[in-house]
Amino acid sequence: MVALLHSDRSKATMLHSPRPVGRGMRAVAARVTRAAVVVDRATVGEIGTGLLVLLGVHRDDPDETAAVMARKLHELRILDGERSCAETGAPLLVVSQFTLYGDTRKGRRPSWSAAAPPDRARPLVDAVVAALRARGATVATGVFGAAMAVESVNDGPFTVLLEV
Repeated sequence: MVALLHSDRSKATMLHSPRPVGRGMRAVAARVTRAAVVVDRATVGEIGTGLLVLLGVHRDDPDETAAVMARKLHELRILDGERSCAETGAPLLVVSQFTLYGDTRKGRRPSWSAAAPPDRARPLVDAVVAALRARGATVATGVFGAAMAVESVNDGPFTVLLEV
């Protein structure tokens, strides 16, 4: 819960976020000089200088989160000179990553219960990619649900966590 203090300081309004913090679509975005995804010894997605995005979908994510995440990723100002992919035309490599919701607070084996099941996650990952492309972004992808080898050369390194 967040308190908003009015400009005249006479009263405060309590704002409720639609869901608790930590329960939204997540992305780890890394600035790279190159990145690629290999499946069965074949390169299925590859970029030069741009962003490698590991994307996780929460089980409670509404459809609307895809467009919000796409906008945040496209406009994220972590490229050289504090510029974004939208400004520079730099590509994004988007890789689905349910393990971003691994919960290790209890025991030694992660729980994946917060991650969306594949039949829910796949359409949202596809929607993020479609929304990025609709914004004019060049997007390469991995293969949803496949065993992937992700190669990257981090630039900086500069890596951030986004959550919507």
